[in-house]
Amino acid sequence: MSSVGIIMLVHTAFERAEQIARHWSAAGCPVVIHVDQAVPRPVFKSFRARLADREDIRFCRRHRCEWGTWGIVAATQAASELMLASFQNLRHVYLSSGSCLPLRPVEELIDYLAERPNTDFIESATTADVPWTVGGLDAERFTLRFPFSWKRHRLLFDGYVALQRLLRFKRRMPNGIVPHMGSQWWCLTRQTLAGILEDPDRGLYDAYFKRVWIPDESYFQTLARQRSQKIESRSLTLSKFDFQGKPHIFYDDHLQLLRRSDCFVARKIWPHANRLYEVFLSDKDSPANRTEPNPGKIDRIFAKAVDRRTRGRAGLYMQSRFPNPGWENGVTSGQYSVLQGFSELFEGFEPWFAKATGSRVHGHLFAPERVYFSGGQSVINGALSDSPQTRDYDPRGFLTSLIWNTRGERQCFQFGPADVQDPAWLMAGDPNAQISVISGAWALPLFRSNRDFATLRAEAAELQKIESEFLNVLRSPYSKARIRIWTMADFIENPMEHLQTIIDEIGFKSLRRLGEAPKMTDLTGFGQFLQNLKNQGMHPYLMGDFPVTGAPTGLHRPTPKPYLVK
Repeated sequence: MSSVGIIMLVHTAFERAEQIARHWSAAGCPVVIHVDQAVPRPVFKSFRARLADREDIRFCRRHRCEWGTWGIVAATQAASELMLASFQNLRHVYLSSGSCLPLRPVEELIDYLAERPNTDFIESATTADVPWTVGGLDAERFTLRFPFSWKRHRLLFDGYVALQRLLRFKRRMPNGIVPHMGSQWWCLTRQTLAGILEDPDRGLYDAYFKRVWIPDESYFQTLARQRSQKIESRSLTLSKFDFQGKPHIFYDDHLQLLRRSDCFVARKIWPHANRLYEVFLSDKDSPANRTEPNPGKIDRIFAKAVDRRTRGRAGLYMQSRFPNPGWENGVTSGQYSVLQGFSELFEGFEPWFAKATGSRVHGHLFAPERVYFSGGQSVINGALSDSPQTRDYDPRGFLTSLIWNTRGERQCFQFGPADVQDPAWLMAGDPNAQISVISGAWALPLFRSNRDFATLRAEAAELQKIESEFLNVLRSPYSKARIRIWTMADFIENPMEHLQTIIDEIGFKSLRRLGEAPKMTDLTGFGQFLQNLKNQGMHPYLMGDFPVTGAPTGLHRPTPKPYLVK
């Protein structure tokens, strides 16, 4: 008997669901299937009859599973209870859907979980730290009541939300637990799952979460924090969503993309993607793959797809994306460079960059404590002082004055999420600006600080929020600067190429290309630091993908290409 049980939530494409269920069963994994109560009874009976020959495939009590409502959680509970009662040798229970497709041999998943017998794989982050909520309801989904279906009774839903806001109605979490959110698709240990289902206060929790909006993204994610010995805050299922919060559907032409992910399972697969089902469910022997699941490998591609869909292409105009022309004749008088994350990633970066480009390279001009001019000067051209009070009286005017007063000499300066953010829109909308960002590099000083981890986590969450907002500004359709954005993981794979690109864009004339980059800070242990943040309930997503163990620069991936925002 396998140590892994599979729960499948099915409501459509029953031929594919049958195929997947048999695939799991053939590998020795018991399967419990929940079929949506909205499915006609003759269709359900026919589906169940076709699987009657498999003793380790069971069907649980049916519930109506409407998106955003309690029914999906009730279905998962019913399937979980039947799974634990029927199969005593299970160590893990894996939640999937009828549209999920195993991407690697099931034996690899079994071995992977056997090596981690006490680990729960469930994405679980506090509402303040998740970047994926769409629709304006994050913390409110826990403090308000949602008795109406968002899809079937939209007017009642919106009206009742508005009424509760007007009355300042607010619910309290039972027993003071902290709400967490994450992907619905988890893999829990038997001990954790049984602890949730057999909790003496389960009735209290169930009554509360029945009126939470989209409880399948918060019920197990919250209660697992009360029961788990060890949580890896990530899902083993590859699941991607677009900018509207709708799941991406994978088709046959995504074959190589799915292979690169190294994930065990992917959703949502188009039922007619015959090539995908044929390749990944094949019985052909394949070499053992011990690679860690790594959906981050394809995040850049999805980010580009979202960028293409939401921003369009230069010169392409349509009703949903018509640009508003700027009124100013020119934001600044000359070209300048803004560098974010470089002084954190490289030691002695500023003097090295000044020598490599022939420019005047400043430190953080907008640091809260003072203005860090090049060479430690207190006053530069135009009687601009290093006083933060004078600068903060008009940060935009400070920047435009700096560029005006130093005409004929290119200015470069550092910028980051800990700095005063007022000039962000000015720089993004300025055609004279060259902005280069290594996102997530702000975490390196925190990693090296060796301070109290609870304090670090709170500071990291705040810095990540600020940088995310800055990146949104840079990606705005109103941005006119020359912008290059890398995640830190992408940048360190080939720093020489990226530094050369920045220097070439500045226009520094040299017969020789760069011979060596500045010394990079030691990143040993940085991947574990990020995982510790995840395990504490934060979701560090701006750094890119770092392995938990080993050197980040040892990753063998194709050389990433930054995208250029015009």
